[in-house]
Amino acid sequence: MSNIWADVVNTTAFSYLKFSIAASTGVAALLSTALYFKQNDLIYPRHFPPEARTELWDPSKFHMTNWNQLDLKTPDGETLRSFFLRGQGIQRKAVTILMLHGNAGNVGHRIPIGKVFAEQMGCNVVMLGYRGYGLSTGKPDEKGLKIDAETALDWIFKNDETKGTKVVIYGQSLGGALGIATAAKHQDRLSGLILENTFTSMRDVIPNGLQDELVPPSHMRRLHEISKAPIKIWKDFPNGTHNDSVMEVGYFENINDFINDEVTRHKKAQ
Repeated sequence: MSNIWADVVNTTAFSYLKFSIAASTGVAALLSTALYFKQNDLIYPRHFPPEARTELWDPSKFHMTNWNQLDLKTPDGETLRSFFLRGQGIQRKAVTILMLHGNAGNVGHRIPIGKVFAEQMGCNVVMLGYRGYGLSTGKPDEKGLKIDAETALDWIFKNDETKGTKVVIYGQSLGGALGIATAAKHQDRLSGLILENTFTSMRDVIPNGLQDELVPPSHMRRLHEISKAPIKIWKDFPNGTHNDSVMEVGYFENINDFINDEVTRHKKAQ
């Protein structure tokens, strides 16, 4: 994944979020209250790999059956090709995860992760395809991606299958930046925020990719240190690099524990 550069304007604001956050370190984007994404193809390499704008895998490729294609309409006229995966099995929970992916590829490349959330953890999953990515219309920029995330969250709040569930945002890399911006506006209606390779805030479970080659772990340690969260747990992934922390032993177990221990017992805002 290409490096992402973002300015850190104010990190302390995130220690005041009212819901639990799980995070892992080593992301290529550092977050701020005033998120600023440089408007160029280095930040939004949506054409990589080469077929990323013409071919979009759907969940059937991964032998999933209980899902729907979503063509979300944004207020500014874009159409976002996305997916809704229904939680499955005896572990099914009244939880919906909004997945916000990283800056390269498209939403289809992240379906294996969504499949674990839906089939192994029992959570509903909304996999958002950003404008200008995959088969979505438009061109990505900071303002547009924020609108996209708002559109997906609004769908979750209004859809009959998800509006009564606890909502968690899961952001990878660039998606972590977008997740923070979105969560900051809707913290009273959310039950959790999971940041892969990003930074910390309230009640953290932080699997840390110590071999991350893009952002030194010291950055994440500093963010952990300045967090005013009453409970902070640091968990290292000694071999985790920026791109493969998701493959490390314990990655999904930590997320599942976070959802079970913090999210499901969180009192959802009315």
